[in-house]
Amino acid sequence: MAALNIVVDKLVSFWTNTIVRKYLQYFFLCVSIIGSLLKDLDVVPTTYFSNRRNLLNLYFVKISWGWNLFLLLPFISVSNFYNRNFTFVLKRLLSLVVATAIWYLCTESFMYIEDITGKCYESDSLKVQREEFGTKVDCRNAGFLWDGCDISGHSFILAYSTLIIVEEMDSMLYMMKQRRSALLEALYVALNVIVLIWIWMFGCTSVYFHNMVHKVLGTLFGILGWYVSYKVWYLKPFSPGLPLNPSELKSD
Repeated sequence: MAALNIVVDKLVSFWTNTIVRKYLQYFFLCVSIIGSLLKDLDVVPTTYFSNRRNLLNLYFVKISWGWNLFLLLPFISVSNFYNRNFTFVLKRLLSLVVATAIWYLCTESFMYIEDITGKCYESDSLKVQREEFGTKVDCRNAGFLWDGCDISGHSFILAYSTLIIVEEMDSMLYMMKQRRSALLEALYVALNVIVLIWIWMFGCTSVYFHNMVHKVLGTLFGILGWYVSYKVWYLKPFSPGLPLNPSELKSD
């Protein structure tokens, strides 16, 4: 228990750094651009993470939204219940509904854009077109290559997930130690671990996959989804609102 307290205290100390919080979105954009340049220059050596079938990609990134919900649902419930009522907790849980809607809308839009902008080719030489296949699914099922505007879903989901998790972990920064249960601290550490995985895999995506335009677009959509919800809408009265902050904590 003592070791867990120490880890949590160090993590809380890190996230109270105003520079880290203020520039996190720009960090993703910079990594996306610099990583893309390194990929284009072909200076990054092939590693285990340049294989799409690496374990982190298969068992974490591919089901990333499931991991987000699995950890955020109990964390938001427990952390926001501190000195608040059940209605407030339910209201805060609506942020997950909003985030899921943004995730779904964006990923579906990316697939639609790739379909309407793409064409089917026999090989990556893009010389012989197969016009009988009008969608990516049909083209790939036939064993051919679909070439369209493939906005990076990985860049989107990893940037967006990290930004919203960091926002939701905010309530932990203002909570007194005696109010932090072992469950809450364990969830907080788990969320920090998943954030680390998302950032690492975002970097891997930047240096190994997609092209610069597609990655930057995906990253910008992730940042936009976070900004519109947490920096604009959640400040309004009729919204899920923001996590607990010092002004909302009641004295015992």
